Amino acid sequence: MSATTYLGAVQVDEYRWMLPREGGMRVPGILFADRPLLEKMLSDRTPEQVKNAAHLPGILEASIAMPDAHWGYGLPVGGVVATDEHEGVVSPGAVGYDIGCGVRLMRSRLTRTELEPRVETLADRLYHEVPCGVGATGSVRLAGGELDRVLRQGARWALTRGMATASDLDHCEEGGVLAQAEPADVSEGAKGRGKDQLGTLGSGNHFLEVQEVVEVRDPDVASALGLERGTITVMIHCGSRGLGHQVCTDHVRTVAHKLAAWGIRLPDRQLACAPIRSDEGRAYLGAMRAAANFAWANRQCIADGVRRAFSTVLRRGPEDLGLDLVYDVAHNIAKLEQHHITDGSVRCLVHRKGATRAFPAGHPDVPATYRAVGQPVLVPGDMGRASYVLVGDEGSMRHAFGSTCHGAGRQMSRTQAVRETRGRDLVAELRAQGITVRYEGRDTLREETSEAYKDAAQVVAVCQGAGLSRVVAKLKPFLVVKG
Repeated sequence: MSATTYLGAVQVDEYRWMLPREGGMRVPGILFADRPLLEKMLSDRTPEQVKNAAHLPGILEASIAMPDAHWGYGLPVGGVVATDEHEGVVSPGAVGYDIGCGVRLMRSRLTRTELEPRVETLADRLYHEVPCGVGATGSVRLAGGELDRVLRQGARWALTRGMATASDLDHCEEGGVLAQAEPADVSEGAKGRGKDQLGTLGSGNHFLEVQEVVEVRDPDVASALGLERGTITVMIHCGSRGLGHQVCTDHVRTVAHKLAAWGIRLPDRQLACAPIRSDEGRAYLGAMRAAANFAWANRQCIADGVRRAFSTVLRRGPEDLGLDLVYDVAHNIAKLEQHHITDGSVRCLVHRKGATRAFPAGHPDVPATYRAVGQPVLVPGDMGRASYVLVGDEGSMRHAFGSTCHGAGRQMSRTQAVRETRGRDLVAELRAQGITVRYEGRDTLREETSEAYKDAAQVVAVCQGAGLSRVVAKLKPFLVVKG
């Protein structure tokens, strides 16, 4: 090991490591990490998958991994890949199975002290209003043809049903809807899986948390976001449920069968892709946008359930409680964006798989409310440790196609986590930390135990050090609903 190289990764600066081009790689790989996080990445297949993605036709600048990156399907979770709009490809595996999965943060005027006597009652009510678990179905019922309207309109559809406000839409990435969604490109099987799942959390790492703002690091930006130390927030993490999973399954299968016809050779067929301008590429993008819209509508329906639960338990209206949306971001998505690279300005398809858009202050795509401070970035931790609110910084545009991390990132498989927590009473351990929990599924808490994840504090410190995003506030959970 030399001062600048570690197990094949060449240090670019304090927070960036390069995987040099070799073989069929069209660009180098870039890993955002400090030394401890780099060692975690090198302990699984993350670098290999970053190198594999560097073979994608039309890839620009670098195949990128965020500091929370870990092994995934095809591309690491925490991966960012941009491909040229004209010469490049779209890869369903580089978007992920839970299309449109993302995080929503609501603020309030409440304090933990005034909520404390009702925490158990609130936990029960939230668990009732927001169904969770693998096969969970919600209370939202769709009439004939209405699912297609959801797939086209996203969170805006919820406005027509009285489950959203205009302010909610103003504080969503893309206004809560991607244009050019094509419900016709979503299979009947996918629609069948999703039609009864609006307003549900699902399972795995999806959650609903009631949190306290325990620290404000940038008072001016926190004020712009409506966050104040000591107040209560609600964070929601979920996606497109069975509908998005089936969309990915369907289109991976379709494009994988045509790789040879397109002359595309890849080291990993999990990265199966289609030229953006091919019929198959257009069909996937139309279906992906529809699934992302379903995810935005789903989080909006959950937010409506959260408002009902708080209002019922506290006997006060949502307006009186100040349960307003701070922001909603997606982190499994591909979008056409304009970026500056070495060769100049280019329109490209940015795949973010377990990565968050992080546009800086002044960017025209940041909502007007936040344009002076930058796009909010929501980074959940694990259920026993803190989450963070950040805003996009200039370095995201220079180094990562306007992207930053999306969470803490797993460092232990679900199987290992279950095995290593056998015999422990995790509910009691969380209670000792002041955290009330409701969950569905025998092994849910074991799979999602804190030690299964990297420390989000370390991850966001790297993102800040690298200039991708800046930390604004720290949030600590005290009520958790898990799928």
